[in-house]
Amino acid sequence: MEKKKHFTMPHLFWIMMGLLVLVSCLTYIVPAGQFGYNSETGAIIPEQFTYLDKQNPVGIWSMFMLMLQGLIDSGLVIWVVLTSGAMTAVVMSTGAFDEFLNWAIYKLKDKNENIIIGIMFVLMTYLGAFGGTDALIAVVPIGVMFAKKLKLDPICAMGVSTFATLLGFGTGPIKQSTTQLLMEVDIYGAFFTMFISMNFFMIIGFLFLLAYIKKIRKNPTKSLMYSEGWTPNDSGTNENLTEPKETKLTLRTILIMITFLGQYVILVVYPLVIGDTSGVFALMVATSVLAAIICGFIGNFSFDKIGNEFAKGLGELAFIGFVIGLAKVISLVLVEGMIMDTIVYTLTKPLMDLSKSIASIGITGVISVLNLLIPSAISKAAMLTPILKPITEALSIPAELAVQAFQYGDGFTNMFSPFLGWTVGSCVLAGIPFPKWIRWVFPKVLVFIGISFVIMFILTETGWTAF
Repeated sequence: MEKKKHFTMPHLFWIMMGLLVLVSCLTYIVPAGQFGYNSETGAIIPEQFTYLDKQNPVGIWSMFMLMLQGLIDSGLVIWVVLTSGAMTAVVMSTGAFDEFLNWAIYKLKDKNENIIIGIMFVLMTYLGAFGGTDALIAVVPIGVMFAKKLKLDPICAMGVSTFATLLGFGTGPIKQSTTQLLMEVDIYGAFFTMFISMNFFMIIGFLFLLAYIKKIRKNPTKSLMYSEGWTPNDSGTNENLTEPKETKLTLRTILIMITFLGQYVILVVYPLVIGDTSGVFALMVATSVLAAIICGFIGNFSFDKIGNEFAKGLGELAFIGFVIGLAKVISLVLVEGMIMDTIVYTLTKPLMDLSKSIASIGITGVISVLNLLIPSAISKAAMLTPILKPITEALSIPAELAVQAFQYGDGFTNMFSPFLGWTVGSCVLAGIPFPKWIRWVFPKVLVFIGISFVIMFILTETGWTAF
């Protein structure tokens, strides 16, 4: 019997190529139009829109010829992203994060259960917030070991590992720097608001996990994994899982963690002290490279080792940089084809009679859905901000508020996206059938999104911009 072929998402390269061809074709179809623009500020005047008398199509060849310009125009954002990613790769390769987690788990192994789980959850959330990458799939075995020690099921193992790290990754105060760059707002300008928000959602996520633990403690048959053969006395057979061993937190690890986190403190404080944000981009590149070098030497890396790990980090993000450039090409095609304003006008017209608060909620909702198909925050920001920015201008929504709406939309549906290797791979490592994980996490995600709608409404109504 012939096996049915399952649909698989095409590579992001082909998604981008398809979008470019589609946009090029749209310049032949969509009526050309133009907003009025403020001659002094360059901002859109939403009330002034007119359709043009003729089309200005951009052919396929012309679209390809715009690629170099798109890459050049995106150079600043691309290099900030590349250097930051390379620095993170060097820090992760030192093993400082692994040693810190092993030390923490051993120290907490004999404490009260809720305290242990709570501290573990906080550690993982903060790790996701400040060092989150797909590489954090590696912490799932730690979560499995942790859960087995406490006689909890694999859902709890993912709860204290992937669920927590993705929660921090999605709501952390440094993860939207690319979006802020593309939206032309202060980098980390909303650091404290995002930091408070992250801790708020962390507490809610932790309470969700504790409620589930309490339920299966009372009745193990309530575990979603009970039908898969799990029982509280299940010791497991994974030979790769071992009891936590005593780990000494070395001065080396402490210094690396301080250096890694210290650079973000500098980036947050710098604009406040100097009173000028014009040098932040240069500072980001400088601190990333210096942090990589310092952490590498603290980690006893040789000159070649630091260079190799830095180059590896750059290589892993090179394609993302290319995607950012291609996204700019989409914007260039839309502008040259004189249909950018028409698209913005069409999308925003139904919202013009709504309040800004409802419109900001709408942005979060739209991004939440798109995030299922395009989990990468950087790629999604690169693809959507050319449209999002003029829409927010047309609706008179502050760009900082749009970034916050984007973050909430980008943050939560990662937890059950079938196209995110981080989530799917974690299920494999934890031994959880993917449908079982969706059944557990989906209601939590809906609550998170609902709360984010309320927060966006409050922020918009109070006139929040950044703090």
